[in-house]
Order: sequence, then C-alpha cells, then structure tokens
Amino acid sequence: MKISHSSESVKLALETLRKNKLRSGLTILGITIGISTVILISSAINGLNTNINTFVSSLGTNDLWVFRFEPFAKRPTTEELNRKQLTYEDGIALRSLPHVVAVDPELTDQNFQTGLGAVSLKRGKYKVLNTNLTGATSAVKETTDVPLVEGRMWTEREEEHAANVVVLGHDAAADLFPGGEDPIGKDVECTGEIFTVIGVLDKQPRPFGSGRNPQDNSAFFPVSTFHKIHPEIKDFWIVVKYDDPKNKALVVEEVRDLLRVRRGLRANQDDNFAIFGPDSLTRLWNQLTGGLFIFMVAVSSVGLIVGGVGVMNIMLVSVTERTREIGIRKAIGATKRNILLQFTVEAIMLCCVGGVLGILAGSIFTLILHFAVAFLHAALSMVWVVVSFVVACGIGLVFGIYPAWKAANLDPIEALRYE
Repeated sequence: MKISHSSESVKLALETLRKNKLRSGLTILGITIGISTVILISSAINGLNTNINTFVSSLGTNDLWVFRFEPFAKRPTTEELNRKQLTYEDGIALRSLPHVVAVDPELTDQNFQTGLGAVSLKRGKYKVLNTNLTGATSAVKETTDVPLVEGRMWTEREEEHAANVVVLGHDAAADLFPGGEDPIGKDVECTGEIFTVIGVLDKQPRPFGSGRNPQDNSAFFPVSTFHKIHPEIKDFWIVVKYDDPKNKALVVEEVRDLLRVRRGLRANQDDNFAIFGPDSLTRLWNQLTGGLFIFMVAVSSVGLIVGGVGVMNIMLVSVTERTREIGIRKAIGATKRNILLQFTVEAIMLCCVGGVLGILAGSIFTLILHFAVAFLHAALSMVWVVVSFVVACGIGLVFGIYPAWKAANLDPIEALRYE
C-alpha cells in the first residue's frame, strides 16, 4: 500500500509539472543559478588546486628549505629582517645529519616580491633583461627536480676553481640562442664577464596565469663563481634533501637542534631562522581557497534561498488553486499523509530538476572555461556535483514542507466548497 501511494504521489507531481511548464521553469530558475554557480566556482578551484600541486611537486621531493624567515607566510618583521644571516658553513654542517641525503647552500639575486632579477645577459646582438641569478653547489643536482634538456651541471672541481660556467633557464637560452641554435659550449656575457654555457634547464611549471614563468629567465652558477659576480650577497638559502617522507619530522628537529647550537641560541630563546618546505605553499594556498570557498557558499546561497522562496511561494499558490482537488481526494479516501507526500514530492522534484539543470549548465560553463582559459585547467568535481544535487533536493524538502503541511490539513468539507 505504501508503495502504491508513493508511486501515485510521484505520478501526480509529474503531471502537475507537465501542465505548468513555464511556471515550473521560472520557479526553479533560482535553484539552477545557485547550483551552476557552485559547480563553476568549485571547478575553477579544482583546476587551480591541480596547478598548485603540480607546481609544488616541481619544487622538489623530500626537500626542506632553511632561511632567516619564511618568505611565503607573511611580510617579514623588522626583527626577522635583522636576524643573523645563514652561512655556507651552516649548510655544510647539515650534511652530517643521519637522514640527510644532500644539502645545497644557495645565493640568489632576485626580487622575491616581483620574481624578477636586476641583471642582463648578452650574447652578440641578443640580450635578456631581468635575469635571476643563483649560485649553488654541485649538490643542486640532487636537491632540485628540474631536469636538464641539454648539457650538464658543473662539477665539484669547477666549483672549487670558481670556473666561469653557467647553466641557463629555458627562456634565457631560447632568447640568447634563437632558431634552435645549440647553446652548449657558447659564451654569454654577464656583469662584464664571459661565461661558457654548459647546460640548459627544462621549462618550469607556472601555477597561475599564462605566458612565461620568471623562473625560466634564470642563470645558475657555481656558488664560488657567483661570489665573483655579487660578493656583497651573503644571505644563504639552504636546501636540504632527506631520505624518506616518514622521517620529515625527525629531520626538521635535527636541523633545528643543529642550527640552534651553531647560532648560539639559549633554551629560552625562539628560533631566529625558519624551516619550511613545499607544503608551506600548499598551506598558504589552502588559506586563500578557504576564503574563496566562503565566497562561493555566500554567492550560491543567495540563489538557492531565492529559489527556495520561489518554490514555497508557487507551492502555496498551487495549494490554493487545487483546494477543490484536495477536497475531492480526501473525500474518496486520501489521508493527510497522502496529501503531504504528494505536495512534498512535487516540491522536491521541482528542485531536483533545477539541480540537474544547474549541474548541466555548470558543466557546460566549466568546459568553456577549461578551453577559454587554458592555464586554469578547470575540472569538474564529482564531489561537488553530488553535494549540489543533494542540496537542491534538500531545498525542495525544506521549502516545500510547509505548503504540503497546509494542503494536508485542509478541511475536506471546506475544500469541496471552495470555488
């Protein structure tokens, strides 16, 4: 009996929707807009998350970075900027730790806010501006996951003798040696000195935007050679590669303990350095997307609430219009539960249709966004598709229950008299 009453309620609800196509369509418009907004924004966030994860993976696996302060977290304070700089010897000392595979103390000539350098590279009539310069040890081969597309990195002997060799970033090499010319063994000029190109790095991923990655306009030198170019730069950035991800916490503590001893910190003093990794970027991004998620919920909620109010309003109108029908149904044996179920199912089905249309519209917009803004990599999230559909059905239940209750509690005699 329950099954027959349920199926009858569904049939009646479908018949009512078919009779009032335009009204039903306008009623669910708010639901459709709200759901499509959820789908579109969640797809954009999903694509951005993919970009960030790819970018973070490119920064190195099992890597830790040590610097005077954490550059990704916040604007450095005056106290942080005045901290004692890390030294080359600090980096070499970290190589003695048991779980450390390699350590690369690096020096950089780059504006971290703009991502640009202040030096030009020249080769004949060709010139590259705003090149980032980095000095590193031969251990950079082990700590950095960016592969070479041509040539090699420098050797320990070249580092010891401060050889005038350079490894170019992808874009710097392409601009200085256009037309597919092989740069290996050729000379380039930097700060008035001549350097021989021994390698070219592969193109690095760009987390946001299109166009070139500033990190591809770069030049890498042995750290001793870098000292000849910029003897005034002594602020080392230390890259530590450890053996196994499960040992990360242990390695962090070992690095912290060793540096605290080397920097003469007492037990009651805070660290005057920062240890962080690629996951710091992930945490920062998650904080940003948290705000974007709140914005998404706020925007979509407006559409969903408007749609829910519209559903309730139309359902109340429908109850008034069908008062005599309700009276007849009750007169021939329909119970309050039957009427309640019929109108509740009708409201839920309205919102379900709106949810489906919203998901389809959001999917189409996501597809357009994916191809129109290629760098975004917008991708449909099945989790949010399911959540959106469930929310749409929930809206129908919440906003449809009162009209259904009102219809179920109509007096059958008064309903039959209604004209």
